[in-house]
Amino acid sequence: MAVKIRLARGGRKKKPFYRVVAADADSKRDGRFLEILGTYDPLKDPFELKIDCAKYEEWTARGAEPTDTVKSLVARAGYPKKSASPEA
Repeated sequence: MAVKIRLARGGRKKKPFYRVVAADADSKRDGRFLEILGTYDPLKDPFELKIDCAKYEEWTARGAEPTDTVKSLVARAGYPKKSASPEA
């Protein structure tokens, strides 16, 4: 099972709000997910991104691949990137 870390849209029309979720790659955008990792609010200036870093690191360590959008948001927000393991 391939797992992706991606955005799931919520909110209403013209007022988007997103959850950062770990989901099976085959599931729908707003469909089934495995765990909520955080939230993203693009309407605030500057944007607001809240991610549980421990959960994010845990899922990436398990092999979950973040989407390009999530990667760029995490980098822009200044969250720590996945550290290289000393055994590698």
